[in-house]
Amino acid sequence: MEAPPDNDVLWARSLHFSHPDGSPGVAGVSLGVREGEILAVSGPRGSGKTTLLRCLSGLVPAQHGEVWFNSTAVHRMGPVTRERLRRDRFGWIDPKPTLVPELNVWENTALPLMLRGTGRRRAKVAALEWLERLDVGDKARSHPAGLQQAERQRVCIARALAPAPTILFADEPTAPLHRADRAHVLRTLTTAARSHGITVVLATHDADTAALADRKVSLLDGRRVNTVHLPPVPEAEGRAECSLSV
Repeated sequence: MEAPPDNDVLWARSLHFSHPDGSPGVAGVSLGVREGEILAVSGPRGSGKTTLLRCLSGLVPAQHGEVWFNSTAVHRMGPVTRERLRRDRFGWIDPKPTLVPELNVWENTALPLMLRGTGRRRAKVAALEWLERLDVGDKARSHPAGLQQAERQRVCIARALAPAPTILFADEPTAPLHRADRAHVLRTLTTAARSHGITVVLATHDADTAALADRKVSLLDGRRVNTVHLPPVPEAEGRAECSLSV
């Protein structure tokens, strides 16, 4: 069995996953992610981006293939061990904000830290710091029901960043935000990742969002594709561009 490269914090080979109805999620995807890298997984809706992130993070086990995290075989882990890995080393941002309604904003943000065993006071300090960075510090004592959707999503992003995860999986993190808010939130997310050495795997169908990443992997119908730009041709023939599966 081939060992993962030493400089890859996350490495996957020949991942296959089909949905319960038999439709393909990912089909033979292989990739590596370096420590501290921001990797964009791009493609149209339904291309398999979310499924790939779920398999890489251990949220769902791939039906075939391998996933390695720091030379540890995630694909061999049982459910309890995978859950502990996600709690202690990974962060996750969904496209739709989901918060615990009974907790206020700072408690929601501090929750992952406290689940790791961090004391309440220290967890609160970290939570408040990230809420301020994402311009929702004034909502710290509010409850989710009193927030706008964009504010709830900012809280979810703060919650994911507060524990300083080794890898942050972000599935269309700015989907609920207005265009005016997206640039600021993405800038905060990428700056935080670089300053804290957080590796980010970012799923997006938006070209401007993908452009902020260090590198891009494109999916189409669950498979990796490379876009090959052909040399210019006479104007009468037009310009050509094609996608090739690899």
